[in-house]
Amino acid sequence: MVATNLDLAGPIILNGSPVTPTSGNIGENTLRYMAGLFGGAWITMFLSDLGGGIFDGAHLVQNFETLNPERQLFMKYVELFRDVDAASEAFLKAEKWWGGFCLMRGDEIRWIVEHLFVGNRLAHNKAYGEPDRRHFDLKKIRAPIIIFASHGDNVTPPQQALNWIPEIYDNEEEIRLLGQHIIYMVHNDVGHLGTFVSSRVINKEYNEVASTLEAIEALLPGLYEMRITDIQEDAGHKSYSVELIERTFENIREFNDGHDDGGPFAAVARVSELQAQIYHTVARPFVQAAVTDISADASRMFHPKRLERSLLSSQNPIMVGYKSISEQVRNSRANAAAENPFLAAEALYFKAVEQAIVVMRDWRDMGYELAFHMIWNNPWQRYFDNPHEAYRKGTTLDDMRWQPDIANALRRIAIGGLADAIIRMVVLLVSDRGGIRRDRLARWSRVLTEDEPFRSLSADHLAEITRVQTAIVTFEPEQAIETLPLLLTEPRQRQLAYAAACYIPGSRAEMSSSTVAMLQRFADVLGQPSIVDVIEDPLAVT
Repeated sequence: MVATNLDLAGPIILNGSPVTPTSGNIGENTLRYMAGLFGGAWITMFLSDLGGGIFDGAHLVQNFETLNPERQLFMKYVELFRDVDAASEAFLKAEKWWGGFCLMRGDEIRWIVEHLFVGNRLAHNKAYGEPDRRHFDLKKIRAPIIIFASHGDNVTPPQQALNWIPEIYDNEEEIRLLGQHIIYMVHNDVGHLGTFVSSRVINKEYNEVASTLEAIEALLPGLYEMRITDIQEDAGHKSYSVELIERTFENIREFNDGHDDGGPFAAVARVSELQAQIYHTVARPFVQAAVTDISADASRMFHPKRLERSLLSSQNPIMVGYKSISEQVRNSRANAAAENPFLAAEALYFKAVEQAIVVMRDWRDMGYELAFHMIWNNPWQRYFDNPHEAYRKGTTLDDMRWQPDIANALRRIAIGGLADAIIRMVVLLVSDRGGIRRDRLARWSRVLTEDEPFRSLSADHLAEITRVQTAIVTFEPEQAIETLPLLLTEPRQRQLAYAAACYIPGSRAEMSSSTVAMLQRFADVLGQPSIVDVIEDPLAVT
């Protein structure tokens, strides 16, 4: 939506979003192999046709639940009946939410499958909307992008959430030069659903992100990792320190095992297109002719995921009598004593069953992975996948220097005023330090939104100044410092600019040695005294 409606404002939060669904590590993330083993886009087309042009979201839930059968088939019921009186309300609430299956049009799910889960076109910046063929160019997004991923998420692991960045951009400098902000955060263990509903995540990560959103708007362009660390606990209330650390593509590639799966998945995408064309031409007319509204409704009503709920609900006449019986059981139930030996035997049995299902799941996943690579990762497929494998000549930093926008920015290295100089100095400080703490970001945000000369600038004008100064610092860092006096022709301007540069990092005692050295260079070229602690905003009184 944002890629095609660039006027939409506000940060974009990608929470457990598989922008690169074919990414992953060997021995993990077997969900990505499903299209290569059980059919590509034609399966969703067929299921949509059986539903009268409507795709039933219950199919997606059923597929998701196969990832952790030990949980879905057994352990969630064990946890319920261990303390049924206390757990029943939460269980029913979760099941009601989980069982609210969505319905999509057939062309919607086909687009999602072909552009994301099989074709991987969005990650290669080759996705187009229907029917107007609008290009979803992620490079044109100007709103900050915040990505939340987790090592414990087996649906959207960090590779699938982050690998689109080095796929689309040539290097992290391109992100900066385009004026984009990409911030990612990786949790250690929370699962896929936990990234949406876990109170542990909400109380820490979500709250801290929400409190930082306004300041993120003022963040200098680039690729950052957000780090949240516990610092103290006061009267039961935890405090956190938030830092945004500049990252490179190598940091993202560290999440990968180095194995290139591009060829096999490109072959899957090509076969999927051929199968979809054959199905559309040969079989679809007969399927659509055979399906009626009644049969489409029946296919949804008798879906296994709906039956497992409806058969045990009050909609089933057989279950009517169980309501009174359940009340009697609830009122007369007595808990077993803690020292009851059968409780220990029960716990041992539960653990044995869970482990047995886990072993079967692991053998199944291993079989899926072996089968996928036997079929798709062989020399014959290397020839077959060529038309769909992504080939892109990377643009180096030297190549970017001669792009028209960059060349124009470099010609303006000695042109500007107080706003240009302050932004240039802040870009130099952040580039030299490699990150920024939330308190410093908050001070910078306050300067940009409340102080002149920034307050009277439009958002577009401010973004343009930031883009130009970022390009200057990237390609000519030494000249960027030496030409500061040309931007600040009056002594009062030099004093204000230097004071603002000292104010944003905070106390000198908290500055790194590189920050101190950079501020000293500013002082030397601007003819200002050595670094002093600037506690009050110097621009607030101008």
